Amino acid sequence: MIALLLALGSSLAYGCADFLGGLGARRAHVLRTVVVAAPASLVVELLLWPVLGASFGTGALAWGAASGVASAAAFALLYRTLAIGPMNVLSPVTALVSAILPVGVGLLQGERLGLAGLLGLPLALVAVVLVSAGHGAGAARPSRTALVLALGAGAAIALQLVFLHQAPSDSGVAPLIIGRAVSSAVTLAAAGLMFRRLGPAKPAYGVSAAAGVLDSVANLLFLLAARGGDLAVVAVVTALYPAGTVLLARGVLAERVHRGQFVGLGTAAVAVGLLALT
Repeated sequence: MIALLLALGSSLAYGCADFLGGLGARRAHVLRTVVVAAPASLVVELLLWPVLGASFGTGALAWGAASGVASAAAFALLYRTLAIGPMNVLSPVTALVSAILPVGVGLLQGERLGLAGLLGLPLALVAVVLVSAGHGAGAARPSRTALVLALGAGAAIALQLVFLHQAPSDSGVAPLIIGRAVSSAVTLAAAGLMFRRLGPAKPAYGVSAAAGVLDSVANLLFLLAARGGDLAVVAVVTALYPAGTVLLARGVLAERVHRGQFVGLGTAAVAVGLLALT
């Protein structure tokens, strides 16, 4: 139950971070947004070091670095995807891909679910799609480029979560610190190489930094949840993060909330309840 609550918290933080990141990327080039967000995340994780501890063993270094590379790709692809929009169509694509891979890894590693889990897992995947579905024929249609970016973002998020899960359970926040240091270095290097192509627009510093802080909180909650529960369950609950993105898009950007999305929220509640019984 604690792992499930942590996963729900991670989902909420990811949804808010994604919304703010996508909003920031509408104002300036996505790399300008990421260059602010990634270091802000690193600061949060460094502040957590004295509180939660960190052991920088070989496993933590290797898996943390791998998660950092995936995180850098996820940051750039996701924020660019959400900047192109529409958020409420592309979010479920990204979320579904980000859930399926970790679920598969967890099951391949020998995780077993009871009857409630076997019912709740696919129901949660359905909820992921419903909760951020488009609005029918009158809705804005995503471009082919946006869909490809959404698929890539989902795969990068999935790899980041899997890599974090593989890190030693006694390594504290070391994988997060190493991962964020690597992702910050990668994004800073990319921004330096592409400086002339970034345009004159300055990033929304406050929004971008807030996105980074929330992403760091989400990563921490996911790591704690994955250490205390099954990856298959934690990953699919975390993948419900489009709910936060869509509701913020509705409140801030006035994107219409479809009836099916409300059905999705109800479906998600039922799914989480079933998963809690596992």
